[in-house]
Amino acid sequence: MMQGRMADENRRPVAAVGKAPLAGVREMGNRRALRDINNLVGAHPYPCAIAKKPMLQKIGGDEQKPAVASRRPRTRMYAASLASKGEPEHQAIGTDAAFEVGHQKEPMEDGTDDMDVELCESTDDTDMHEEHKDSVNDATIMDIDKADSGNPLAATEYVEELYNFYRETEENSCVKPDYMSSQEDINSKMRAILIDWLIEVHYKFELMDETLFLTINIIDRFLEKKVVPRKKLQLVGVTAMLLACKYEEVSVPVVEDLVLISDRAYTRGEILEMEKLILNTLHFNMSVPTPYVFMRRFLKAADSDKQLELVSFFMLELCLVEYQMLKFRPSLLAAAAVYTAQCAISRCQNWTKICESHSRYTIDQLLECSRMMVDFHQKAGTGKLTGVHRKYSTFKFGCAAKVQPALFLLQSEGTT
Repeated sequence: MMQGRMADENRRPVAAVGKAPLAGVREMGNRRALRDINNLVGAHPYPCAIAKKPMLQKIGGDEQKPAVASRRPRTRMYAASLASKGEPEHQAIGTDAAFEVGHQKEPMEDGTDDMDVELCESTDDTDMHEEHKDSVNDATIMDIDKADSGNPLAATEYVEELYNFYRETEENSCVKPDYMSSQEDINSKMRAILIDWLIEVHYKFELMDETLFLTINIIDRFLEKKVVPRKKLQLVGVTAMLLACKYEEVSVPVVEDLVLISDRAYTRGEILEMEKLILNTLHFNMSVPTPYVFMRRFLKAADSDKQLELVSFFMLELCLVEYQMLKFRPSLLAAAAVYTAQCAISRCQNWTKICESHSRYTIDQLLECSRMMVDFHQKAGTGKLTGVHRKYSTFKFGCAAKVQPALFLLQSEGTT
C-alpha cells in the first residue's frame, strides 16, 4: 500500500511525516512556511497577532508616558556602582529611575542630571568599559537565535538539539567515496554530466534548493547499492528528482513533464517502476540531512547578506557535480562553502569564533575542501559542464559566479 501511494505522482510520500521542521516546508493555506522564518537566513520577522500596548507608569495618580527603557546592560560592576550610591538595584533592570522612584530628578546647574553624570563617569572608566564589552561579547557569541526568541516558529528552544541530531545522522546520508568502482557500465564523468543536466532542469522548473540537494543524494545512495546500465542512468536521475519533489515541493511536476524533459527517452510506466525500485532500495528513507540544512545554519552564524548567501550556494553547487567531493561530510561541505565565499568576497581569510562554534570546524579543517572549491571556481566557466556557472551568472542569482576566486588560498597551500 505504501508503494502504491509513492508511485502516484500526485501524492506526497508518507515518509515526509518524519521530516524536521527546518528543512523547508512550504506554506499550506494560511500557515506560514517554516522556510521563511528567522531561524533561516533572509526572512522577515513573524508578525505578532496582538498589538501590545506599552505599560504606563503612574506618578501622583496621573498616567504618564511609557517607561523609557535604558540601553545600558546590567553588569555586576554597574550594580555595584548603584549600590555604592545608595540607589535601588532594580533601577538597572531597564527602566528609567525617574519613573521608578515616582518623582523626577532635579536637573543640576550645568543642565545635566544625576544619570547623565553617572553615565559620563562610567564612560571615562576604561576598565569598566572593557569589562562591559567583554561581557556582552561572551553573552552573545553563542546565541545567534536571541532575536527569534519570541517567534514560536523559529523553534529556538530546541534548534541546537535539532542540529545535534543532524550531525549524529549525517553519516547515514553519506556514501562511499569510491562506490563508482562497483559500477560496470557507468563512471564518474557520466555522473557529472547527469548532475549538470539536472541542475538545469531544476532551474527550468523553478524548484526549491532543498529539492536539488535531495535529488543528488538519492542518486548517489541508489547507485551505491544498485548496478545501473548506462542507458538507465538518466532514468535514475529524473526519477530521483520526482521523489525529491514529492518530499520537498508543494506543487509537484507530473510524470509527463519528466518524460518530455528527457526527450521521451522513457515512458511513464518506466519512471513509475524506477520510482518503486529506488524507494525499496533506500527503504523509503528520504529524511536525510543534506548540505542544505547545514548551509542555512552556518549562513545565519556568519550574519550573511544576500551576496554571501548566493556565492556560498554557488560554491556548494559546484561541488555537487564533482564525484571527488563525496569524501566530505555534508556539514563540512556547507562550512567550507561559507568560508570560501567569505574569502572570495572580502579577499582575506575570514572565519569568526561564532562561525567556528556553530560549524564545529576550524580553518585548518576547512582548508583542504576550501582549496578544492577555489579550483572549481577558477575553472567553472570553462569546459563542457558549465550549468552551475551559467545559472549563477544571471541577475536572478546576483551574478555570483563573477566574483573573483580566492586564489590566495591556493597560494598559501605551499607555505603550510
